[in-house]
Amino acid sequence: MSPTTSETAQGGRRLVIVESPAKAKTIKGYLGPGYVVEASVGHIRDLPNGAAEVPDKYTGEVRRLGVDVDHDFQPVYVVNADKKSQVKKLKELLAESDELFLATDEDREGEAIAWHLQEVLKPKVPVRRMVFHEITKDAIREAVANPRELNKRLVDAQETRRILDRLYGYEVSPVLWKKVMRGLSAGRVQSVATRLVVERERDRIAFRSAEYWDLTGTFSTGRAGDVSDPGTFGARLSAVDGRRVAQGRDFTSLGQLKNGQREASIEGGGGRREGGANILHLDEADARALAAALADTAFTVRSVESKPYRRSPYAPFRTTTLQQEASRKLGFGAKATMQVAQKLYENGYITYMRTDSTILSDTAVAAARAQVTQLYGADYLPDKPRSYAGKVKNAQEAHEAIRPSGDRFRTPAETGLTGDQFRLYELIWKRTVASQMKDAVGNSVTVKIGGRASDGRDAEFSASGKTITFHGFMKAYVEGADDPNAELDDRERRLPQVAEGDGLAAEEITADGHATKPPARYTEASLVKELEEREIGRPSTYATILGTILDRGYVFKKGTALVPSFLSFAVVNLLEKHFGRLVDYDFTAKMEDDLDRIARGEAQAVPWLKRFYFGEGAEGVEAGDVVEGAAAEAGNGDGDHLGGLKELVTDLGAIDAREISSFPVGDGIMLRVGRYGPYVERPSQTEGETGHRADVPDDLPPDELTVAYAEELLAKPSGDFELGTDPETGRPIVAKDGRYGPYVTEVLPDDTPKTGKNAVKPRTASLFKSMSLDTVTLADALKLMSLPRVVGTDSEGTEITAQNGRYGPYLKKGTDSRSLESEEQLFTITVDEALAIYAQPKQRGRAAAKPPLKELGTDPVSEKPVVVKDGRFGPYVTDGETNATLRRDDDVETITPERGYELLAEKRAKGPAKKTAKKAAAKKTTAKKTPAKKTTAKKTAATKTAATKTAAKKTAAKKTAAKKTTAAKKTAAKAE
Repeated sequence: MSPTTSETAQGGRRLVIVESPAKAKTIKGYLGPGYVVEASVGHIRDLPNGAAEVPDKYTGEVRRLGVDVDHDFQPVYVVNADKKSQVKKLKELLAESDELFLATDEDREGEAIAWHLQEVLKPKVPVRRMVFHEITKDAIREAVANPRELNKRLVDAQETRRILDRLYGYEVSPVLWKKVMRGLSAGRVQSVATRLVVERERDRIAFRSAEYWDLTGTFSTGRAGDVSDPGTFGARLSAVDGRRVAQGRDFTSLGQLKNGQREASIEGGGGRREGGANILHLDEADARALAAALADTAFTVRSVESKPYRRSPYAPFRTTTLQQEASRKLGFGAKATMQVAQKLYENGYITYMRTDSTILSDTAVAAARAQVTQLYGADYLPDKPRSYAGKVKNAQEAHEAIRPSGDRFRTPAETGLTGDQFRLYELIWKRTVASQMKDAVGNSVTVKIGGRASDGRDAEFSASGKTITFHGFMKAYVEGADDPNAELDDRERRLPQVAEGDGLAAEEITADGHATKPPARYTEASLVKELEEREIGRPSTYATILGTILDRGYVFKKGTALVPSFLSFAVVNLLEKHFGRLVDYDFTAKMEDDLDRIARGEAQAVPWLKRFYFGEGAEGVEAGDVVEGAAAEAGNGDGDHLGGLKELVTDLGAIDAREISSFPVGDGIMLRVGRYGPYVERPSQTEGETGHRADVPDDLPPDELTVAYAEELLAKPSGDFELGTDPETGRPIVAKDGRYGPYVTEVLPDDTPKTGKNAVKPRTASLFKSMSLDTVTLADALKLMSLPRVVGTDSEGTEITAQNGRYGPYLKKGTDSRSLESEEQLFTITVDEALAIYAQPKQRGRAAAKPPLKELGTDPVSEKPVVVKDGRFGPYVTDGETNATLRRDDDVETITPERGYELLAEKRAKGPAKKTAKKAAAKKTTAKKTPAKKTTAKKTAATKTAATKTAAKKTAAKKTAAKKTTAAKKTAAKAE
């Protein structure tokens, strides 16, 4: 057992290494003076990012992959370039220490970081593995007193995942580069997540809406009524002549009634019968006729059915449920949630936030139960503590659920937290306390009302109600819902107290039309839920996966919905047709199972990797042997075969790049994904000629690309419009519609060098906002290409120019730029007007405020109004305290309040921008150079770089001094 804190302080110096500086700072405060706590700042060693980082002794495929597939998949690890200085610092600290504590996170990744630290630092002192799931004084001291050894199984499991992901990414991504577009990436989980989003959009494209009608009645008991016994209530038509009225759930995605056969008239009135005699599909005429026939009907209560209602508390948070609830209730993205949670954990407010477990320790249960009694009373406390079974397969049950840290939970008010950290802590605190409270109980009631219409038809209406007699845990917490129209658990619907046979009067009966809706797009919360339910990937990685598919352009956001780009359609199409198993949901989930078996020691990594990479017969095949054409023969065309990954990526003959990137729109029009973006094309009538093409906006949701919209795009002017010849150069001038808007340019002669030192670039200029391709003239083009225009000079002879930049027109004098009010001023402003502008003090953003482009509402965090403004770097959202630039996929016209709040939440989670210290460092170096040279000149005879040597001497002197001081301390300590 490790010595206690007091023994450590007397017995020597101990180095504790954690991942982050913030975590190091908090832990340092809990340990005695005999401890030095330092951060590794994440991973210090990993697979190389490119061949340049691979040591020279490795050649061939090893240099490309960073893994030696021919020798049991040995990984090549290199110290990250940006971590070399930190590794050096850790080695220096270790040299002065008597014991090393590796205190990285208690999960697979944390265990791997600890192992890499041990491998790189090569300690000659005892090494302890220090683990904890919360950063409190008691937890840290307990961890120091009870260390363990490194868990090599966890390290092996993490290493296998890392190798697998490297092979998948480095082998499949180049296929995407060759067949779709450069710069794309594929990943074991990211590609499957992208496929889910694409499949949902395909469902939306194929969806056909169905219209259906029903009736809504407002019924009166004839009593005055009050809150507990209302006098009126609403009910919906449920059946006509014993046949159930069709609702949205009765239709297929193609707009047909499920199990529909044929339509038939209904005797005695309108309506259609489909799917047998039990379903009645009302259209508008039928519904209005029935409503009129029921106008004077006397209604009676036919039945009252009451059932007990009981709802148990929700389990404490694990990683995915926290992400889902933070999305629903706080508007946080998964990434923002984890950033805020990381800060709460590192500063000692919550337990470890990457966990699959819903278990609470005995200490936590006691703390939660104490707060239930204190805040809500003994009536809300169950007789026995509640426990929750894990729902996640292969959960790392050593972890606890996410909860407030410590043996006494601080209320949100006691923490002193603010902003997003306060809100997330409050969410976690409420959920944890509620998990130890009593059930909510009440009654659910269904009332059926009937009457006969004037045309003889029998109509039955139905109303449902719910009353909660004891709120239990709902006093503390109610879970949100992904569907904005869904009713939350604590919502009551009170019905009047009626009995069978009671008469009711219909105050109003209205005909209501409805249309079935396409399946909702995934949000971050619902995609996380889907991945977890399918057991794909690890919950702790979902935030990173979502960030990747957004950053890669596979998915963009429209409000909170995740919309796949056309690019992702091409990528998924290729993967489905030629790498089918790699994006198969069950196969990916099975891989996760296999990796967990390796973690438990039930399977070995190398044979498993061999089967994945070389195929089912890998045991009998020499490493590196690939049979050409075997993948296609084994079914490479449909992606379902037993070949290995290497075989798949070697035989690419079956992949038609044009085919996998082409999608029919209708009427012969095709949507194609080219190397420069998506476009629609109508085939040419002449064989061999390129068809008529038009670019498609990058941010267009695929389900909105209809034939009509494609025709509209094709009808717009496109291609090159020759405007004439420049009289000075004789070069043709053309107008084009580029990806970033319309522009004019000159056409250079064919023999003009386009690359190298002598390369010549054509003059190019964007059209003004007031111009269009249809109306721009040669004179306009020449005028635009004449920019920048020299306006004149100031009194000191400094030239002033008028220029058109990315953020609008401006004046430039040396390094001083001033904005102009309009593009026309570029050609009209005089030198006197320019000097007058420069005579005014520079506003630096304090000019008269522009009116907001859009108002979004009140931010739930700052409780201040949120607006969209037009800034120098484009539109942004602000609440007056925090600014967040709109992303590429956001649009001023369509941005929703929720999206605005989410952008602000993400910006707050990142914290204030760190100021770079480069300039300060440069100044210090410069300041030291002069005396350094003088000193060196006097003391050193032979010198080439005086400043460098002086710096080296100073560093050496500092090290010597440090070592002497440390040695002195050690001697003193031993003497004591």
